[in-house]
Formats: sequence, C-alpha cells, structure tokens
Amino acid sequence: MCLTCGCGNPEDHEHEHNHEHDHPHDHSADPIGQDLLAANNKIAQHNREHLRKMGAFMIHLTSSPGSGKTALLEATIDKLKERFRIGVIEGDVATENDAVRIRKMNIPSQSIMTDGACHLDAHSVHHALGHLAEDGEFDLIFVENVGNLVCPADFDLGEDYRVVLVSVPEGDDKPEKYPPIFRRADCMVVSKTDLLPYVDFDVDRAVKHARTITPRLRLFKLSSKSGEGLDDWISWIESIVPK
Repeated sequence: MCLTCGCGNPEDHEHEHNHEHDHPHDHSADPIGQDLLAANNKIAQHNREHLRKMGAFMIHLTSSPGSGKTALLEATIDKLKERFRIGVIEGDVATENDAVRIRKMNIPSQSIMTDGACHLDAHSVHHALGHLAEDGEFDLIFVENVGNLVCPADFDLGEDYRVVLVSVPEGDDKPEKYPPIFRRADCMVVSKTDLLPYVDFDVDRAVKHARTITPRLRLFKLSSKSGEGLDDWISWIESIVPK
C-alpha cells in the first residue's frame, strides 16, 4: 500500500463514466482504502458535472515515467488547436517543466506538483479545473498524470476517457506486470514506434496481453517524433469529443 495516499487496492473501484464499461467493480479493499476511494469517487463525479457545465471533455493520460505523454500532447495539440479550445492539467512530483512546454504552445496549462505523492486524485484535479476555467472556455482538456503504472489505476479523476501509454523502450510485458491500469483504460497507445528497429519489443505480444485484460481496448501505434500513426489517433479524438 502506498504510504503517501493509502492506495494500492488491487480491485476495481466504482465510478460513473459517459460510456459503457464491461469490467467488473468490486469494493473488497481494506476499510481505509474503501474510504479513500469513496471520497475520491464522489469528487470525481463532481468533476464530471463541472466539466459538463463547462462544455468540456476530458482525456486522462497515464504511463510509466518517460513513455512520451508530454510529447504526445504536444503533437496532438499541434494537430487539434485550430479545431478545439484545449487546456491541459500537468501532474508531476516536482517542477512545472511539462506545463511550461505546453504553455510555450500558447495553450493554458495548470501544474499540479504532488510533492512526493505518486498520483493525482480527483480533489487536486478539481482545484486545477477551477483555475483553468479562469483562462477561458474549453472544448477539450487533457490531464497528464504522474509517471506511474501502479497508484493512478484506482483513482478516478472525473475523466471521460483514460489512455495508457506503453513506450517501445520500456518493454512489451507491461500489460502482464501491471494489469489494473490496463483494466481501467479505454485506450492503449504503443508510443515511440520509431525505435522498434532498435529494441526488442513485440507489439503483438503487448496487444494480446492488454486485450486479454480488457478486450474492448482501443489500440494506437504511433511515434510523436516521426508522426507515424498520429493521424489515426487524431481522428479518434475528433470522433469522441462531442460536437
């Protein structure tokens, strides 16, 4: 169990999305974990209500450190900034480095520094949404979580869709080793595919194990650097954001 936040519940948490989930939900965690998740989920639902009032749609990016979340955001924003009013919430243990990168693209970005905590929670995102709203109106908001494949899995932030990245350099066994975060994801991105010729990464194996965990998982293979596969990712986002 994480000593910072009390997370570590291996079971699914109860939450409400604007789309169907076919995975089970089971509150069989210890009482402390149940209380933490129940409180978090209540705020997450409030975040959804707040987002609907804002007229905004939220996509939550998770991955291990260095998988290319911020690079993917930069490439995505570059493709979509003329169509959508975009805002970004950047979570990190320390520094505003990622938020600064986004602001250089003239995109409003709120930074959440967790000071050692291993994930974002709905409460911190609630405050960031409030500050972001001061910058204007948004159609699409991205949340980039702290780099971690364990603790973020249980914490609903109020997102509409959750995306998990697996980068080619980190290995194709991540779905096998960290099933909870894949179980709760709507989409999996295999990132940094430009490095496939140089590393031992079996895309088919990674996809097979991820879809064994979550059969409905949407898959994208892309390189934010070369642009390979990026158009399919962009088209998907355009299709899920309410008109």
